[in-house]
Amino acid sequence: MSLLWQARFFTTVNHLRDLPKTHVPEIAFAGRSNAGKSSAINVLCNQKKLAFASKTPGRTQHINYFSIGGAHVAQHRHDPVNVDEIRALLVDLPGYGYAEVPEASKLHWQELLGDYIQRREQLSALVLIMDSRRPFTDLDIQMLEWFAPTGKPVHCLLTKADKLSRNDAANALRLARTVLGSYVDEEGNAFPFTAQLFSSLKRTGIEEADQRLLQLLQLDVGPADVESPEK
Repeated sequence: MSLLWQARFFTTVNHLRDLPKTHVPEIAFAGRSNAGKSSAINVLCNQKKLAFASKTPGRTQHINYFSIGGAHVAQHRHDPVNVDEIRALLVDLPGYGYAEVPEASKLHWQELLGDYIQRREQLSALVLIMDSRRPFTDLDIQMLEWFAPTGKPVHCLLTKADKLSRNDAANALRLARTVLGSYVDEEGNAFPFTAQLFSSLKRTGIEEADQRLLQLLQLDVGPADVESPEK
């Protein structure tokens, strides 16, 4: 049983000033609207409705936090004893790329995303969700360009891999690793960017993603440390 199964809603924010004052590692999930971000979060956390997918893609414009450990805690309760039990946070960033979103919302959204991923010290890594059939859109590349200078890890989930043939899936993964490998620091060293195939529907790649996320959150512990989530 994965520690990610303990994930529970913690808080939602729409301005950087309202970000939690916690100091535990955070992993942020980012991706184009309709790339399967909410489904990926839900299946990784073994829950059906943890992450919210709006019926109108692109309308969910807040940053949503989910706690690992201290699962009964919500930020609005202001309970410092319980908050101290939180071991890590999963961060669901607004989806991007839908034309129906008003321009003013897009600008606010862009500023919020850019500032958060570039400046949030607690952010340990970025999980970039991309449809395996249409990876590396201009906005995906923009997200990588924003995040790469931090030197922190990126793990790409190539979602909806069940819709590809085995050959096409292998080619998509090869392309992703090639593109990610092109990002290097000033000394020519590759950034810690990784990629894998993933399908929420067929539950493909869940174990690989789970292990990578726990590693990035510094929660890759033995079975004795894993407890069942509260019901």
